[in-house]
Amino acid sequence: MKISILAAAAALTAGACSAQAANIEFWYGNTGVVETAIQDQCAAFNAAQSEHHINCVGQGSYEVSMQKAIAAFRAKNHPVLIQFFDAGTLDLMLSDAVVPVQDELPDVKWDNYITGARAYYETSGGKLFAQPYNASTLLFYTNRTELEKAGITKTPETWEEIIEAARKLKAAGHACPFTTDGDTWRVLEQFSARHGLPIASKHNGYDGLDAEYVFNTTFAAKHLQNLVDWRKEGLVKLGSDTKAGNFTAAFNAGECAMMENSSGSYTASAKAFEGKFELTVSLAPMYQGHERHNTFVGGASIYIMKGHDKAEIEGAKAFLDFLRRPEQQMAFTAATGYVPVTNDVMEAIEKSGEASSPKYATAALGIGSMNEPRTPDTRGIRLGFYVQFRQIFMEETQKAFAGEKTMQAALDSAKKRGDELLRRFEQTYKGAKLH
Repeated sequence: MKISILAAAAALTAGACSAQAANIEFWYGNTGVVETAIQDQCAAFNAAQSEHHINCVGQGSYEVSMQKAIAAFRAKNHPVLIQFFDAGTLDLMLSDAVVPVQDELPDVKWDNYITGARAYYETSGGKLFAQPYNASTLLFYTNRTELEKAGITKTPETWEEIIEAARKLKAAGHACPFTTDGDTWRVLEQFSARHGLPIASKHNGYDGLDAEYVFNTTFAAKHLQNLVDWRKEGLVKLGSDTKAGNFTAAFNAGECAMMENSSGSYTASAKAFEGKFELTVSLAPMYQGHERHNTFVGGASIYIMKGHDKAEIEGAKAFLDFLRRPEQQMAFTAATGYVPVTNDVMEAIEKSGEASSPKYATAALGIGSMNEPRTPDTRGIRLGFYVQFRQIFMEETQKAFAGEKTMQAALDSAKKRGDELLRRFEQTYKGAKLH
């Protein structure tokens, strides 16, 4: 009798095991409200079906996630899905660690993705390597309450108007008229894109691994020198100059009146301003006389990593399908300020009757910014070791802000050091087909 009971128990256990969902792991690099939104999506996916189970694991930052994923791939204990940020695109494309998402999901209508989100992550032939996920772009934020106190009734749209407003704010006693952190993404990449300027030759590397940096010779160099001059005049503060010690926190606290920041910062700013100040968010400013082009997509996309069995890949595909749903994108936008990535979402927002709601303030604005007229130099950035280059750019320009060298000398040095990285990358992947 005992044997029969044990046999029955074993049979039940085996049946339970076979009915268990296939476990798949997804690594991401976000914290704060974005991490909460990601975990909410993971929980919603697991609750919506029982065939697959997603385990979403935060890695603390994009850079850490990227390093750990490559190390895990070499050790053969890597996740099925990995969220990689924009700067790591070429490194990952040539790593042989991922399979193009369009190959695994050939029946998806990939042309439904907005051009601005798709171009950065697709091959020169137009094939998507990764599924755009938390898409952001650069926007301009103002504290309308503080501007109106200084007699500024119109939201500035150009750099010339921003500086005119900054002088009025300073004259009215405002300690921090405009703030930025001088980050590469904001002051070089997004500035160059919307002004139609190349960052590197070969259309920012899309046309070959033998590209070299040219940003030190474009109008971006003049803008960066302007930031140095405006800071000396007391019109612009870097994050380290503020009481808060962080440019976003300084703006959200009302210390600074204007800032350039990611659309992904909107939710935190709106929450901080509630009941205290009126917030405006608009397109990132242009210099007068320059034609506006598209801004780059920021944030990250999701890649399928190689070396997993069919059940895991099926689970990964199901999760990617789930994330593409308009209602999921709408919830993510409302929770974070990140921009929807497919064209049908704006239609869904319109039908919801909440198109004018503050929770969707960045949606049409961000999509419109990324869908402005593009050139071969504003498609994206396809440069090797670009994560390391961003660090070099910050090191050099911070020296200029500190008065240790001129901005032009800092940019020339960043170009020289950046080119050395490009040549190393070119040598590493000699003969490799550039996607």
